[in-house]
Amino acid sequence: MRRHLSPLRRAAVTAAVTAVLAAGCGDSGTRSPAPSPAVAAVAAQAAAAAAAARTQRMAAAAHPGLAGMPPLLDQKDVYAADRPNALSPVVRGFPSLVYVPNTESNTVSVIDPKTYKVVRTIPVGQQPQHVVPSWDLKTLWVNNDVGNSLTPIDPANGHVGKPVDVHDPYNLYFTPNGRYAIVMASLDRQLVFRDAHTMAVRKVVPVSCYGVNHADFSPDGRYFIVSCEFSGELLKVDTAAMKVVGQQKLPLDGAMPQDVKISPDGSTWYIADMVAGGVWTMNGDTFSKPVLLPTGKGAHGLYVSRDSKYLYITNRGEGSVSLLDFATGRLVTKWHIAGGGSPDMGGVSADGKVLWLTGRYDAEVYALDTATGRTLAKIPVGAGPHGLAVYPQPGRYSLGHTGVFR
Repeated sequence: MRRHLSPLRRAAVTAAVTAVLAAGCGDSGTRSPAPSPAVAAVAAQAAAAAAAARTQRMAAAAHPGLAGMPPLLDQKDVYAADRPNALSPVVRGFPSLVYVPNTESNTVSVIDPKTYKVVRTIPVGQQPQHVVPSWDLKTLWVNNDVGNSLTPIDPANGHVGKPVDVHDPYNLYFTPNGRYAIVMASLDRQLVFRDAHTMAVRKVVPVSCYGVNHADFSPDGRYFIVSCEFSGELLKVDTAAMKVVGQQKLPLDGAMPQDVKISPDGSTWYIADMVAGGVWTMNGDTFSKPVLLPTGKGAHGLYVSRDSKYLYITNRGEGSVSLLDFATGRLVTKWHIAGGGSPDMGGVSADGKVLWLTGRYDAEVYALDTATGRTLAKIPVGAGPHGLAVYPQPGRYSLGHTGVFR
């Protein structure tokens, strides 16, 4: 039976054979002629490929990721797949729209980003909180929290499907391998792991904190960190085991943590805090004691620029957006909404040129120029707009919320 070799193994064998031929002796015991430059170059390339393969195997063994998770495009940048207009073939033909859940109107406003006009209003369940792209990018799930349901929207054609019964879906995330959806059941005080497609319950994880709401995953997908809004706590959860492995209280009485986001290189975690007026920074691997970086009153949402250089931080209580430089860990500027506002949740346009945010207390949506911070538009929508989704966005798969892509 003929043995089939992998490309990397074949390259290593080729290098070895070439080396033998180059340095071997003839029948007379004299050294063979030196290899030609072309042969030497091939040997060098093969040796380099074999060395690179060994390095990759060693790195994988030292830092094994979550089983089934697509490997990162760049080990130094978890957002490398989110570059401007780098749309997956799955979503490339979808119309570009902005979906806005209005918690007090029980509707979703659909905005045309080219005209800054609402082109459609979709009735949904009671108190929709977030519009969440599915892991496979094919569905937008409207989280009807008090209505205890998820309303599916097909972003290809706008078709609204039959609501799926899901209890207390305040927010929704997906494991990096696409196996489970994770419902942030805030009032139920649970993390509910469900089948990512059918939403059938697979495991219910009770938590002792209050108000689980936002999260993000480690670069290898092996754990995620969750904010507990009403008790001022953080959880560390083992993804595969579906088990809470760490819990700590934020070092401020009355702390109210919100959105969670990891730095491109995975070294630093950022947790927005409305009461503290800034973002907490910490090491997720060690689950270290968080340190506060003040940004502005009512810090709430966190979004990454398309070039992975900046973190946009919405300060809902003062109508501003702070920009943090990931390279230095320092704030570099602050944008103010023209005429004031209450910037909450949102996302970045596919080309990276516009930051879209809801005005939670003002029944409007803001479009900000990411080059200058200038307010491009203030668009009237329903009452209590919250977790809007800009769609489609670059990325290979979705981790949930309003669009966390990798």
